[in-house]
Amino acid sequence: MVQSAAAPWPTLSPEARELFRRGAEIVLHPRAEWIEELHEASLGGGSMRAVAEDPVLTEGTKRANLANLLHWAAANVQHPGKRVTANLNQEVLEGARDMVRRGFDSGGLDAYRRAQGVAWRRWIEICFDLTSDPILLRELLDVSSLSITTFIEDTVSAVSERMAAERTELTRGAHAERRATVTLLLEGAPISRSLAEAQLGYPLAGPHTAAIVWSGSATPSSQQLETAAETLMRASDASHRLTVVASAAALWVWLPGRTPPRADRLAEDLAPHPDVRVALGRPGSGIDGFRRSHLDAAATQRMLARLTSPQQIARYQDIQLLALLTGDPAQAAEFVADTLGELRHADAETRETVRTYVHELGNTTRTAERLYTHRNTVVRRLARADELLPRPLAENAVDVAVALETLRWVGSVA
Repeated sequence: MVQSAAAPWPTLSPEARELFRRGAEIVLHPRAEWIEELHEASLGGGSMRAVAEDPVLTEGTKRANLANLLHWAAANVQHPGKRVTANLNQEVLEGARDMVRRGFDSGGLDAYRRAQGVAWRRWIEICFDLTSDPILLRELLDVSSLSITTFIEDTVSAVSERMAAERTELTRGAHAERRATVTLLLEGAPISRSLAEAQLGYPLAGPHTAAIVWSGSATPSSQQLETAAETLMRASDASHRLTVVASAAALWVWLPGRTPPRADRLAEDLAPHPDVRVALGRPGSGIDGFRRSHLDAAATQRMLARLTSPQQIARYQDIQLLALLTGDPAQAAEFVADTLGELRHADAETRETVRTYVHELGNTTRTAERLYTHRNTVVRRLARADELLPRPLAENAVDVAVALETLRWVGSVA
């Protein structure tokens, strides 16, 4: 039960207070498996599915979970067993703000309550390790239960108020109108094209290429995201773009035209911003193409997040096959190991030479041109690859190419 603000807070004995402090110090330095368990619980279940499918919201929820845990622990190191104030620090407020921008209500804060169950079980283990005295244990667990439950409910209440204020703010102005219109288009609502174009200031009749630009940083810079979106537009040779602020760490972008940006040019221009990632959808036409291209970009973003891929830029076309291959990570790892053997541990130049050679249909001259190297170098690398492969490349070229493509996107396979 949550303690009301007016009710007296229970007082711990000096012995129980010291145990509480020692336990809080342990929580203040949580083990990695605790944190992982916390995240899995908070993002599990049907009500959190939409959050779990969005990499930006997922990372924001994880940061908020950890912030809540450390806030409670730090407070109890300083004042063991006392009521802990609601956590309204940056990680929690940014996560809540992103929820609002994506159209979620305070139900998204169920993640805190789900994480609470895991934290409570771990805390019980800590308490039983601290003492076997039944009287002290009862006192410690009684106040602990009240403390954790009250802290979470106080935090949910305080953050919900902030979300309501943020939602009120977002319902004003051009941004809110743009976001609402885009949401209707993505949901397939019966909004006329002329009305949508007037509200967006963007033509919908022609071709589009959608992109999602986001940051993996814990402290994303809106200016950095805007710079990346501008870079994306220039790399596409587009004269304008439609941009919607999806969250503090993500922009949704649409570019007119069927010509996607050149990946090499975009990678070079984004090199000064290593935290920024870009997912590109397939070009499409009209309102259906506007919607489908964005859904492609979102699927690409989810794939990069699921694989914890090191790639900074990805197109939907790049990950279609990969999505089929990596549905079961264990089977994907087994396929790569069985197909590549020791080649998976070879230097990047050798692996890239084999991958390019297969893409160039076994033409060493074109492979050398693509890699800007000498043909003899290509021949030497291919010979080295054959020594490392379980089967000669000539007998298994397709499987080797697929395995190398998987390795390139995943970064490493156990």
